[in-house]
Amino acid sequence: MVGALLGASLLLTGCGGDREDAAAVPEGWATLDTRSLSVGYPKNDGYAEQPAAERAKSNAAVALKEERGIRTGMVSVQLDFATGVRDAAGAAAAAGAGIGLGSTRKATEDVRLAGPSSAREARRIDYDFTADGREDTPNTGTPMTGVLVAGVDSRGVPFVVRLNAVKDAVSGEDLDAFVGSITVK
Repeated sequence: MVGALLGASLLLTGCGGDREDAAAVPEGWATLDTRSLSVGYPKNDGYAEQPAAERAKSNAAVALKEERGIRTGMVSVQLDFATGVRDAAGAAAAAGAGIGLGSTRKATEDVRLAGPSSAREARRIDYDFTADGREDTPNTGTPMTGVLVAGVDSRGVPFVVRLNAVKDAVSGEDLDAFVGSITVK
């Protein structure tokens, strides 16, 4: 099912012209909506939107998965997180610098998102890292995986969207569906 929705999303984002198609969000998922973009998150897997008063000021939106008081997954959206960024490559460079020294980049690729043609270009970075055990995260050394998508919205505001989770808790298909669920405004 997720694969079929992902395929539909890729078909929509591949359309030419200035159409502003919305991305497909898998069944059972919910959506985080910000002034620059919307993104799906796996609500059916236990993720819940974090109230604005509880999230870091740098985050425009967050959904967390907590198990027995430990944050095992997080979807976050940051807007206007870097200065002087004018395109997807610049946004990805700035966002990639924040991944961390202990992380291993697995892949970097250009992606095309749903939304206005002026804002569809983005860059996806897949990476692995280990938890540090701080701030209610899994024990130090727990294998984690992440994907980030960075770009610039139609008003020139840089964005980065991240999904971090305990390794193997989110399938590769769901990581692709996450990226495919982003609609830039």
